[in-house]
Amino acid sequence: LRDNRIELVRASWHELSISVSDVSLSDEGQYTCSLFTMPVKTSKAFLTVLGVPEKPQITGFTSPVMEGDRMQLTCKTSGSKPAADIRWFKNDKEVKDVKYFKEEDANRKTFTVSSTLDFLADRSDDGAVVSCRVDHESLNSTPQIANHVLEIHYTPLVKIISSNSWPEEGQSIILTCESKGKPVPEPVLWTKDGGELPDPERMVVNGRVLSISFLNKTDNGTYRCEAKNPIGRNSTEYVLIVHDVFNTLLPTTVIPSLTTATVTTNVALTASTTTSATATSIRDPNALAGQTGPDHALIGGIVAVVVFVTLCSIILLGRYLARHKGTYLTNEAKGAEDAPDADTAIINAEGSQVNAEEKKEYFI
Repeated sequence: LRDNRIELVRASWHELSISVSDVSLSDEGQYTCSLFTMPVKTSKAFLTVLGVPEKPQITGFTSPVMEGDRMQLTCKTSGSKPAADIRWFKNDKEVKDVKYFKEEDANRKTFTVSSTLDFLADRSDDGAVVSCRVDHESLNSTPQIANHVLEIHYTPLVKIISSNSWPEEGQSIILTCESKGKPVPEPVLWTKDGGELPDPERMVVNGRVLSISFLNKTDNGTYRCEAKNPIGRNSTEYVLIVHDVFNTLLPTTVIPSLTTATVTTNVALTASTTTSATATSIRDPNALAGQTGPDHALIGGIVAVVVFVTLCSIILLGRYLARHKGTYLTNEAKGAEDAPDADTAIINAEGSQVNAEEKKEYFI
């Protein structure tokens, strides 16, 4: 071997060592060591030289890319022996659906490897890092990587956020129009029912925020927020409904179930007599919620008083009729039956005026 890159390291009767610096593909081949004895003894070894792949490069991209456009990115590396392996990543997540190509170099010893990533540009890809990674056994587990940051332009995405989910009359509301796009959208445009805002004094626009104070029924309608950039425009709507103000009811004391309530009610009778009655009412456990015990007790008290008065009236009337009931039997004067009138009957009666005192009346 006669090459300046080859040096004799050790020489003795038992060992002969050489070193090769700056190894190249031409150093690959079979090396023979001979011992000149009778007969000559030899030993052979084959040296394989790995071709280190060049640093990969990504081509085929343009910046910026419009949303919906098709992108074809190609990653390429040369000089690998054996052929290197190429893998694609998007934000550290491997992309499997790629195409792989391999061809021999002019020296017919190394390979050029390429891979193509094909996809449709989407707004979610804006700012994503696309990586091409080359793995090879000559790299000692340290792959070579090429990166490219995607820039996707897209129309604005618009959304309205309300500060009040149940607006009532007299209150205020703030509508915020969130718009996201690339390039950044211009200031938004607010409209109501397809026209300009009708009351600029109460409806104030500050950037992307619409504030409406002292709400009333005339504010009901559809509010539109529109945003645009050089790529296009987009809008969204919010339907405002102003509700009536609810009256706040005072808290009502409810008698718990299975409790007793006593109510005293005064009832005026015809003879201007005041009767006091006490009614005891037990609330029905099955009564509807919101019904209070005192209402039922009041009704029960009135009914009890009416029944009591009615019974008393019936008893008094019965006693009165019992004392005056009967038949009056009198001893009529004899001879009076044929008299034409009362005076003649008295005159013709037996005993006339003389015996009048003897007539008696019997009560049975």
